[in-house]
Amino acid sequence: MACCRIGVLETGFSLLEIVMQASRFRWHIVIFLAPAVIVYTAVMIFPLFNTLRLALYTDVDQVRTFVGLDNFNMLFGDPRWSEQFWNALGNNFKFFFIHMLVQNPIGVALAALLSHPRLRFAALYRSAIFIPTILSFVIVGFAWKLILSPIWGIAPSMLDAVGLKSLFAPWLGKEAYALITLSLISVWQFVGIPMMLIYAALLSIPEEILEAGEIDGITGINAFWKIKLPLILPSIGIISILTFVGNFNAFDLIYAAQGALAGPDFSTDILGTFLYRTFFGFQLQLGDPYMGSAVAGTMFAIILVGVCIYLFGIQTRLRRYQL
Repeated sequence: MACCRIGVLETGFSLLEIVMQASRFRWHIVIFLAPAVIVYTAVMIFPLFNTLRLALYTDVDQVRTFVGLDNFNMLFGDPRWSEQFWNALGNNFKFFFIHMLVQNPIGVALAALLSHPRLRFAALYRSAIFIPTILSFVIVGFAWKLILSPIWGIAPSMLDAVGLKSLFAPWLGKEAYALITLSLISVWQFVGIPMMLIYAALLSIPEEILEAGEIDGITGINAFWKIKLPLILPSIGIISILTFVGNFNAFDLIYAAQGALAGPDFSTDILGTFLYRTFFGFQLQLGDPYMGSAVAGTMFAIILVGVCIYLFGIQTRLRRYQL
């Protein structure tokens, strides 16, 4: 009986210890996370929700008045706002599609070439391609504006040196070519990011898989299409969503090269420059923080929808494909 009592007591104490350990709050987690959470909330979460809240108000006789979704209705339907908004939105999608069709395929191709084990000076090439990524938007914008200038730019003389001067045109000054030109400049600046991400993904592929492919006769370019490309699809998906978010937050390059009016005749106007003019005003246009907040809220909604489509649609299918 005494042994049984001792066993029951020991079991009771062990259960009590387990309950106490389970109920013990891990304060060290809070201590380590609190500074980052506070800073992120102060500089990101609070301004975001305050901007969304501001979009529901307007100024009536210098008094802030709640109007619900009227600002969004004006943005989408009122000709004073909707014409420039839909133009900027369309240009933003063009800007994004050019990056998707030009930048990312070139990045994948460069990564595949630079990951070849027999390529000499690969590190030098990677550095040279990645350097424009760290340059300031202002430097890139003004530099290319000078290069492409028909008056003092070097582009006409460079084309003349190879007998192609007839192909030169003031691309930044023509409505049909300005947005495409700026998109290609942005591609030149940021092609190093997808290149490096895909390069890292290619290096992470186990050698055993490639050796097994060689045994089956899959070598060279076939190894890339049949083995490497399916394995780096998740990385390509991440690059695509990063491109989407970055392009719909773009502003600096357009502003540096074409100004706040995104000329000529708003042909390079995107949501970022439209937001700037709407919120802060420019020249004869007065700033309207309430309509500007509506534009910012719309940009946030577009980016959120795109990210959700990727996370719950494309990424899920990529995982199933890998499995």
